[in-house]
Amino acid sequence: MSILHSVRLEEDLCRGCTNCLKTCPTEAIRVKKGKAFIIEERCVDCGACIRRCPFRAKKAHSDALALIDDYDFTVALPAPALYGQFPKGTSPDDILEGLIRLGFDACLEVAFAAEAVSRATRAYRNAYGKERPLISSSCPAVVRLLRNRFPDLLENVIPLKSPMEIAASLARTRYADKGTNLGVFFVSPCAAKVTAIRDPLGHDDSAVDGVIGFSGIWKPLAEIVAEIDRESRDGRRPPNRSESSFRGVSWARAEGEAEGAGLGETLAADGIQAVLEVLEALEDDRLEGIGFLELMACPGGCVGGPLTVENPYLARSRIRAIEEEHREGHGPVVFPEPQGDRWRFDEATGHVDLGFTSGIEPLSVFKLDNDYATAVEMMAKMDEIIDRLPGLDCGSCGSPSCRSLAEDIVRGHAKETDCVFRLRDRIRDLTEDMLELEGLNPPGSNRR
Repeated sequence: MSILHSVRLEEDLCRGCTNCLKTCPTEAIRVKKGKAFIIEERCVDCGACIRRCPFRAKKAHSDALALIDDYDFTVALPAPALYGQFPKGTSPDDILEGLIRLGFDACLEVAFAAEAVSRATRAYRNAYGKERPLISSSCPAVVRLLRNRFPDLLENVIPLKSPMEIAASLARTRYADKGTNLGVFFVSPCAAKVTAIRDPLGHDDSAVDGVIGFSGIWKPLAEIVAEIDRESRDGRRPPNRSESSFRGVSWARAEGEAEGAGLGETLAADGIQAVLEVLEALEDDRLEGIGFLELMACPGGCVGGPLTVENPYLARSRIRAIEEEHREGHGPVVFPEPQGDRWRFDEATGHVDLGFTSGIEPLSVFKLDNDYATAVEMMAKMDEIIDRLPGLDCGSCGSPSCRSLAEDIVRGHAKETDCVFRLRDRIRDLTEDMLELEGLNPPGSNRR
């Protein structure tokens, strides 16, 4: 299997420190011969290793801004989290105008599409979600984590496309008259979105042509936005480009999606370790009374993505300030009950289908062998090896845990003496054998 991931290792910077091993939710990292490497079919591009690496050897790669030059007409799809990267008082209109001056021909807010997803989520929950907790499909790293590590929970995923994909489809409809060479680009805080457009889940092809990270354009964009702010102080306000309300903007932070959908009995978890704990609890039927799970791989939600530039807590505070500003004059939040099974389409997005067009198949990356009998035999060998290992999960062997080392051994990728404790025992046994041999004389020898 070959998957083009956003999260990659810069081998020259890696010092083989093993710090990244334990943060990976799918045990996709190993350290061999003094360098880390990523098992690509296990990686979900959550970015946890990027945050943990002290030498910045793990990086998230996205598309360059120069890619827009390949298209005759380009549309920027800014993620709601982009608004939190700028000082308080900077309006979404300022930032959208900044993207136009940066080189895009038009903008369509992902926050606008997020509001449609919120309404569709509520409709789907009312129609189908009474018997089991439903899981949001908005975070691509979480969906891939489910496919890899919790395949039995895939049936809980709400079959809705991400706001990014819906915004992209809407952009292609809205600007269809601009010709066939139309480029649609997501401006992203998220490494997993890069993988999502190249290897979509829930649909065959992505409507997005490229993903440009916040960090890749922030400096020139910040300079332009500062200039727009100066113009605004002189009375030259930018055009009103924003179409979203506070509900869509709130998707930038943890709990924003659940609040936007207006669902009761919800649980929101952010950060990959917290997500793992929630999914393990769900797998064990320990989430009684929870109807909807908003799970975000990044701490704080999208404002904590690996392609952001601002402190996530500060960014979240700025997002809340924008929410409050947008909330003024809207009155109390009212969620009209949907009529019939209308969750696949929304009035605001017209004929754009919000739902999945294909299922998500489990990825059997943890299967020991396709042959059941062979897999059982390998599992038995693993148990024997685990009994001989110290159980400290220290990572010194280059595998994240003793169990993963045992798995690597039965797969033929490691040996038992890779464990420093087993190596020490082996050396001690050899030393005792050598001492015993040293005291022996060959038959017929008179030496004493």
